[in-house]
Amino acid sequence: MPPIISVFTRAVTAVSRAAFHLAALSIYAIVPVMLIDVAMRYVFNSPTVWAMELAVLIFGPYFLLAGPYVLHLKGHVAMDIIRQRLSPGAGRVLDLVNMPIIIAFAAILLWYSWPLAVDSWNYGETSFSAWNPPIWWTKAAVPLSLALMLAQALAEFLRLLFRDPSYEAVAS
Repeated sequence: MPPIISVFTRAVTAVSRAAFHLAALSIYAIVPVMLIDVAMRYVFNSPTVWAMELAVLIFGPYFLLAGPYVLHLKGHVAMDIIRQRLSPGAGRVLDLVNMPIIIAFAAILLWYSWPLAVDSWNYGETSFSAWNPPIWWTKAAVPLSLALMLAQALAEFLRLLFRDPSYEAVAS
């Protein structure tokens, strides 16, 4: 693999890994919020207006930001029944076809989600609930995660194309 491509793929994967770990840390916010909500509802008979909504607002970015690194780890749903019957070469060809589809899908979604996130920021969009928090940061997680997914899919495609041994190690 050419050195510049190797640097690119390692950098993209490092950023995806960092986003993954940041997303994983958000569980430490979601769990106490849910515990507070349950305690307030069932122990004190005084439910909160904010806890469930906050948990949902945090869970969205949690789910989205983990996706690009999970792509690197080969952790997304796959058609293993078909894949197991293919030779390694045919599996590689299948991945070489699949990665550009992922790239195109991420690019199209990124194209349409970016203006929505920018508009949400510009308008100071809120949830219109009883609590009414700003939601631009949750909407911003969509194009951010799609940009990371696009970059990670490109990195995985380049690893496949140039037969990077680290790709084969993760794939098996």
